[in-house]
Amino acid sequence: MAEKIISPGVFTNEIDQTFLPTAVADIGAAIIGPTLKGPAGIPTIVTSFSDFQAKFGDVFKSGSDSVQFLTSHAAEEYLKNSDTLTVVRVMDGTFGPATATIGTSLGDAATSTFTVADGDDATADAFTNGEFVKIVATDGTVGIFILSNSVGSGVATGTVLAADSDIGATVPDASLLAQGVCIAVQNNHSTHAQHLVMTEIAAAVVHANSPLNGKVTAASISGTGTGAQTLVFTQVDLGADGNTKAFTDISQITAGNFSGGGESFTLETLADGTIMNNTGSHTGTTLFEDGKSNNILLSGSKHNIRYEITSKNNNKGTFNLAIRAGNDNIKRKQTLETFNNLSLDENSPNYIAKAIGDQKQNVRTENGTKYLQLSGSYSNKSRFVRVKSVTNTTDYLDENGNVRVDLQSGSLPNVGSGSAAGGFVGGLDGMSGFDALGNHNGDKTGTSPANFYENITDTNSQGLDPTTTAEGLDGYTDALNLLANQDEFDINLILMPGIIDSVHGTVTAKAIDVCEDRGDCFAILDPVVYGSTLAQATARGDARDSNFAAMYWPWVKVPDSQIGAQRWVPPSVVLGGVYAFNDRVAHPWFAPAGLNRGGITTAIQAERKLTQGNRDTLYDSNINPIATFPGQGVTVFGQKTLQKKSSALDRINVRRLLIRVKKFIAASSRFLVFEQNTAATRRRFLGIVNPFLENVQSQSGLSAFRVVMDETNNTPDTIDRNQLVGQLFLQPTRTAEFIVLDFTIQPTGASFPE
Repeated sequence: MAEKIISPGVFTNEIDQTFLPTAVADIGAAIIGPTLKGPAGIPTIVTSFSDFQAKFGDVFKSGSDSVQFLTSHAAEEYLKNSDTLTVVRVMDGTFGPATATIGTSLGDAATSTFTVADGDDATADAFTNGEFVKIVATDGTVGIFILSNSVGSGVATGTVLAADSDIGATVPDASLLAQGVCIAVQNNHSTHAQHLVMTEIAAAVVHANSPLNGKVTAASISGTGTGAQTLVFTQVDLGADGNTKAFTDISQITAGNFSGGGESFTLETLADGTIMNNTGSHTGTTLFEDGKSNNILLSGSKHNIRYEITSKNNNKGTFNLAIRAGNDNIKRKQTLETFNNLSLDENSPNYIAKAIGDQKQNVRTENGTKYLQLSGSYSNKSRFVRVKSVTNTTDYLDENGNVRVDLQSGSLPNVGSGSAAGGFVGGLDGMSGFDALGNHNGDKTGTSPANFYENITDTNSQGLDPTTTAEGLDGYTDALNLLANQDEFDINLILMPGIIDSVHGTVTAKAIDVCEDRGDCFAILDPVVYGSTLAQATARGDARDSNFAAMYWPWVKVPDSQIGAQRWVPPSVVLGGVYAFNDRVAHPWFAPAGLNRGGITTAIQAERKLTQGNRDTLYDSNINPIATFPGQGVTVFGQKTLQKKSSALDRINVRRLLIRVKKFIAASSRFLVFEQNTAATRRRFLGIVNPFLENVQSQSGLSAFRVVMDETNNTPDTIDRNQLVGQLFLQPTRTAEFIVLDFTIQPTGASFPE
């Protein structure tokens, strides 16, 4: 507030010119691609490779083969020299988390009955073609059992058939097919047809093609005479230890709802997919264990989790919950995290949703723009699960804050038997049609990992088809659309290991567009698949034109530290690490190339040893060579962007200089928005920007600069339009890429020129 001056005197004011703008956060790169586990389609920051492993996994096994996604390998390389990485897991459109609904009675199995009142008769049809029994699981799994007394062409009596088989008159209509997996149940016109068909329903429930296989069993039908006959469905153990699990997995059946097995709360995995399900019961997707088409990985894999209620206190209305590794046992428990003294009382400080967390990130679309929306009230404390819902809340305290006399202890889940820890079910893994070996369309006969390393094709890259909307293209597109929001995601690099420009051009073009639209990040792209020729590589450089992206060639062989093998990988897998090393030992405006900062220290060899002529050809097409020098290893020996026009911006160090400058100015001047458009505000801007640019100049980023923000570009007209205008004139420091030496041979006695 201004001083009110009336009589003579000395008046002082304070003018603070020591404002220190917030430095630009070095968020670093974003890596997009498939991973073993983790949230799908949600940009997630990791701060170390161990953090990446905890959230996204690393190696999985299929039979005798061990496989690491290129996404994981690239993250490991980058995080050797950086402590911040944004990861976006890509899947197809059929992904979702696994859940566990924890009940009050671990030993009580829920049941439901299916009763047919009419008796059997040799002439009267007990069932009509098209009638069905429908069971809906809480995870959305639907089993539909189509009834018929007629036999399809060439189908034997009593055969249980899938809907896509030759099931004759029992083929369900489109409305039923759209609901879930259909199983046809057939029998002929004979005495006791009703009984026989119901027996076939009981068999169909546990048939290999049934989505309820492993979840529900059906009792045999007693008696074959006329009169009412009842079939009882019962929830069963989903694990391999023979113990009943603490959830009601079935919520609906046409014959009536399942009852028993009370529910207290439901946990949901933070990672999408059945990879988090130690029970392994699953149908219709990928990552199969050899010979077991219903399993996702090995049952009890180290990457799986399960839960256990370890103890409870009925007097206080509390219980303890542990998250355990999927491959542990009662004698050797692997407890990953514990939550003690949990309560179902919403008013308790240990309310389960508060203690574990219930928040979830969801991708929303509004007017074509994708953004993240956070649901839930309490921040997540667990690394593995969140509380999806609390079904049985109980007020344990009276009005005086004491434990109630009439405490409803029955609402608490029972303590497990140790080895009988509950499993998580229902997650969807995406990557439809591919198994862990990279074999497509359910062909699980392969004996070695395919399509993960040098076998990448247009339709199969690490189990995804990035050319088809439903099988991977949407996943990459959605990830890039999210990262396009520069206000929400601060990144300076985009890496997509496994995406190849020559075969996945739609995805690479999208990445370039995102970088150009943001104006503050750079894409590292792979031009061609393994085994391509020099001409094929240069053709990709000739086909692109952007100073926000770069390409490198050829592929390199590196040790896979997680597997203990050597793998051929595309350049982007290691180039992120080269950039991170460059920025750590120097600055972004230095070239990530050459023997000082461009060495690929992990590379064993390059796919091809390039001659000087090869390097000339590549560089002429804006492809950066990966060269091999005797005694000096494999080295990045170029730093061109994909810009065709010759200018300062056809070099990576200049583009990344501007990215750095843009990020700083945008972050540090944001506080000036809505300030008065006066000379004082302009001086504040100059007081921030000039020292920053002077520092960049002192560190060899600029040879000269000038910033103009005064009355010359802030005229009354621009002020009236509520604009504050500044002009930055920059002379970037150029790199010495061509060292030209003239050797002059002189006769004896000749004088040397000054």
